[in-house]
Amino acid sequence: MKGHELDWYLNIGFFRMHQDMFTCQYIMHDNTACPVHWLRLTIPEVVLGEKQRRLVRVNRIFQRSIAPFVLTDEIEQLYALYRANVSFDAPESVAYWLKSGNAYTLFDTRAVEIRDNGRLIAMGIFDQGNRSIAGIMNFYHPDYARYSLGKYLMLEKIQYAQDHRKQYYYPGYLVSNYPKFDYKLFPCQAATQVFDAGTHQWLPFAWDTVHRLATETLNELHYDPFTDS
Repeated sequence: MKGHELDWYLNIGFFRMHQDMFTCQYIMHDNTACPVHWLRLTIPEVVLGEKQRRLVRVNRIFQRSIAPFVLTDEIEQLYALYRANVSFDAPESVAYWLKSGNAYTLFDTRAVEIRDNGRLIAMGIFDQGNRSIAGIMNFYHPDYARYSLGKYLMLEKIQYAQDHRKQYYYPGYLVSNYPKFDYKLFPCQAATQVFDAGTHQWLPFAWDTVHRLATETLNELHYDPFTDS
């Protein structure tokens, strides 16, 4: 997939799953349809607040590098530790989530590596387009949970996007009535936009907007063309 093609898919509310691009408007949680809200950050508008700057300072004790992604046993072992210590369903492996059995990759994938005296403690995987980056996975060693490395990896991806003059960073989605994904607002809510699937427009993020879009999604979900007019 060429960089401009990834930019186009991301701009219309599609995201990577394995070696495909997909979209959805809701997920099921506790037998309830919960509307999905795709997000992006406008990179030139990102301004880090004190919490974000402090997190960067705290984690500067570790070694950081960004390079084209190459899957190794070390990475899978770190992910297995992470997966065993989270309270939500997570993909069975990095290989499964990125390739799902395919021997090839369509994407220009990069990785942020965080090491503590040579020990791999965190990794953030993202895809790169011409004007955009899309965050795919963040995971870390459970011994380092107090360092908020998942949020820190988001900030490092934003820094990469700034350094390479990208326009947008797509972190995925948040979900109505399911706050586990709300951390994606951490970097800079003021620079965040939410996708309106009905109009194919990106709107400035506001909770009132999210609630309105959720209501519209649920109304469409319950619409029956044979009984409603």
